[in-house]
Amino acid sequence: MKTTFLALILLLTFSFLNAQVKYENFQSSKLGEERQIKIQLPRGYSSDEEKRYPVFIVLDGDYLFEAVAGNVDYYAYWEDMPESIVVGINQIDKRYDDCMYSEQNSLPVETGASFFEFIGMELVPYIESAYRTANFRVAVGHGETANFINYYLLKSNPLFQGYIAVSPELAPAMLEYIPESLEKVDSKLFYYLANTTADNSSLKQMSDALNSDISAIENKNVSYSFNTFENATHYSVPAHAIPNALQNIFKVFQPISKKEYIDEILELEISPVVYLEEKYQAINDLFGIEKKILINDFKAISAAIEKNQLFEYYEPLGKLARKHYPKTLLGNYYLGKFYEEGGEPKKAMRTYQSAYTLDEIAGITKDMVLELADAIKEDFGY
Repeated sequence: MKTTFLALILLLTFSFLNAQVKYENFQSSKLGEERQIKIQLPRGYSSDEEKRYPVFIVLDGDYLFEAVAGNVDYYAYWEDMPESIVVGINQIDKRYDDCMYSEQNSLPVETGASFFEFIGMELVPYIESAYRTANFRVAVGHGETANFINYYLLKSNPLFQGYIAVSPELAPAMLEYIPESLEKVDSKLFYYLANTTADNSSLKQMSDALNSDISAIENKNVSYSFNTFENATHYSVPAHAIPNALQNIFKVFQPISKKEYIDEILELEISPVVYLEEKYQAINDLFGIEKKILINDFKAISAAIEKNQLFEYYEPLGKLARKHYPKTLLGNYYLGKFYEEGGEPKKAMRTYQSAYTLDEIAGITKDMVLELADAIKEDFGY
């Protein structure tokens, strides 16, 4: 187990070193001082001037930034989440002041109120003006800062669409404020909560109570997930929680898995092609990203069509493949299958033959489509 964890750390470190990380000193009028921030840009940021990226704002950036940035880069590399901009706020020696709240109402006060305004009124607008950002922001915090990120949730129009709260040291009234706010959310919002059995008893009891209250909420706009880790300390738990949080928040972005294929796609009562289109439309709607449909996902839908013998869906799948991969023979291959299974062998033969001039893809070769055409020609004597 220890060897596996070490290997993961090495992978994340290598991944992190390949990303673009820069340090800036940000002069804040709200804080009345300069604050250092760390910014990781995606690997391909400079090569595509049109592409826009979700933004992670990481509190406790002096130690939490690298854990988030490494995981984000790693998961983005494998297309399990979109490439993203990660911004860390160094709070060393400032954490207590930044997170100050009123004992009367648990809301930010004095230096805490200034820090709240610094993020919402200075830092986020600066990042959005200086870099190509999409309209999807995630806040990450640990302990006291995991409590603090929830203050943005209390606004009528939350600043962040995703919240990663790791072992939060909750202000007393937040146990009421957070569930109340989540019940009222009227647009898609992701909330991830984690703790560890090694947290002190008061902290764990409060986060467990918060989990119970959020779990009882029936709001389809809220995507909620929770983990308790048994083999982690309070200080190591972010390394366990962050990968889980990313996988949960960006589940729809990930390629179709074996589980999704078996549990959902094979059991569909609608067209599997419609399911595929809606999956990618959801990615666009949620993250502001027009993602090209993965070959893996085309193959999953094709396999479902074969398994359930719903050959009529090969036609829309073929048209969709032509749209996304116009220079390849993928679309013609699916359309040829549609005509062949639909009792139009001559059309199938010609469609296969016309694919010969296109590029090979996904294990579908020119020889394969020619063999399919020749088999039809021999069977029907064309």
